[in-house]
Amino acid sequence: MIQKFHVKKGDQVQVISGNHKGAVGKILQVLPKKSQVLIEGVRLIKKHTRKSQEQPQGAIIEREGPIQVSNVKIVEPKEAKPAKATKEVKPKAKAKPAAKAKKEKAA
Repeated sequence: MIQKFHVKKGDQVQVISGNHKGAVGKILQVLPKKSQVLIEGVRLIKKHTRKSQEQPQGAIIEREGPIQVSNVKIVEPKEAKPAKATKEVKPKAKAKPAAKAKKEKAA
């Protein structure tokens, strides 16, 4: 069974634990079977490639490595701080405002 996550592709997130704690970036890809995400500019790894027609000498390519989805938190766009994601159901669209913004709206 594939899980449902609190983040999706294109969300701005911050890493909250691990070696890359505090790093902020946009989600490039979600890997639901492994419960991991790829974040732009975070956990760059070097991949050694073989000789090919595009790379006649071979190459060392930098690319993003996966991070466990439980180690990221969505960043609220207004305050640029990590916040807990909540869902607000509207008649025709679903939005994911942060919990703080929802409380401020109600007050």
